Amino acid sequence: MRTSRIVAVGAAGIAAALALSACSSGGTGGTGGDDSSAPGTIGKVDGSGRTLTVWSMTGDLSDDTIAAINTKFEAETGAKVKVETQQWKDIATKITTALATDTPPDVIDIGNTQVSTFAASGGLADLTAYKDAFAQGQTWLAGLADPATIDGKLYAVPSFGATRTVIYNKTMWKDAGVTAAPTTYDELTAALEKVKAKNSAADFSSFYLPGQYWYAAMQWVWDAGGDIAALKDGKWVGGFSSSQSQSGLEAWKQFQNTYSSKASQTLNTDKPDQDQVFADGKASAIIGNNWEIGAIEKANPKITDADLGTFAMPGASGTQPVMLAGSDWGIAAKSKNQDLARVWVKIAASPDIQNTNVVKDGWIPNSVEGSKAAVDSGNLTELQTAFFQAAQNSKATPASGNWAQLEDPGFKQFFQSIASGTKSPADAAKAWDDTINSTLNQ
Repeated sequence: MRTSRIVAVGAAGIAAALALSACSSGGTGGTGGDDSSAPGTIGKVDGSGRTLTVWSMTGDLSDDTIAAINTKFEAETGAKVKVETQQWKDIATKITTALATDTPPDVIDIGNTQVSTFAASGGLADLTAYKDAFAQGQTWLAGLADPATIDGKLYAVPSFGATRTVIYNKTMWKDAGVTAAPTTYDELTAALEKVKAKNSAADFSSFYLPGQYWYAAMQWVWDAGGDIAALKDGKWVGGFSSSQSQSGLEAWKQFQNTYSSKASQTLNTDKPDQDQVFADGKASAIIGNNWEIGAIEKANPKITDADLGTFAMPGASGTQPVMLAGSDWGIAAKSKNQDLARVWVKIAASPDIQNTNVVKDGWIPNSVEGSKAAVDSGNLTELQTAFFQAAQNSKATPASGNWAQLEDPGFKQFFQSIASGTKSPADAAKAWDDTINSTLNQ
């Protein structure tokens, strides 16, 4: 998978979002109108002589997939499509500025955790009435749909997902007497004990899990029934002090301290790069993205696909919930072509495009059904399958316009303090929940 997708909104982008104000977020837009038989229906639209402008991020959907969407759209509406590929640098500021103008792009490719920021500024159209029409009978992945839903209203439609799963060295595990991927948490820890006994070096991690790696750490919190925050009576309430979150934090700390090197307690995945640690034989397992398989093999050409395995991280029951990255399609509130935009987005979100083109691009389709279909198709490689399985149980960050102010470095410091023992889970949670409350409720 492409690393650019994981880039978060920068401080400058958030400042711009707060400083600029787009107007209404609900209009229907367009001069042709939907030929619809009922409210919320996306019907036939006559787009003759009109052009729809779509902003697509570089490295997201392939040119072939965008072309497939456009071909269907042009055949259905008679309209033309102008696709403008955007770069990641300063994209938050660029989108916010564009949405505040009277001639914004009609459809915008937005990172799933960024939707709330642009919705909060009033720049995105309210799509709630069309949710069923966009979903087309599918159950969207929660990690894509939840961040696009603010105060019960839908402001973007899931496009594709990407997630992390366990990548392990099968050869190393086999040498330790483990010949099958674990399917339960107890089987996993039993396997890691064997690997740990076989490799006694102080800098070896049977499961390398850096203390600042909060994307992975949240899996234990979610698995225990905890969460980052929840809306109660219209206000966000930090969730790390709950008994469920505390249980998850304790379980994560025990796992991290037991199977990852002591030095890793204060590190993130980049310095040193966890793929290099794995490639150097200093770890037998990591939680990583799909693209990290290629990075490992490049770092050590002696490691091939035959040496590697993947599996969805086992939890208390089933697999642990995972943090889902990915994209949603938003429609500009000031678009003059909202009727056409809804047709285009519906096609982009359709099972036909998702289950064929999106999967071919290497991304996870936007629905549980699509992910299951990809697994059942037999077309995925052995290493790919676990990523699609893991995505079926996904979570995301709170759908608040202030979210990005919390992510870095706050979450890294929070989990590091627990892993290293400088704070107890209870003390760390109390302070961090206070910060969450004050930030999200600004």
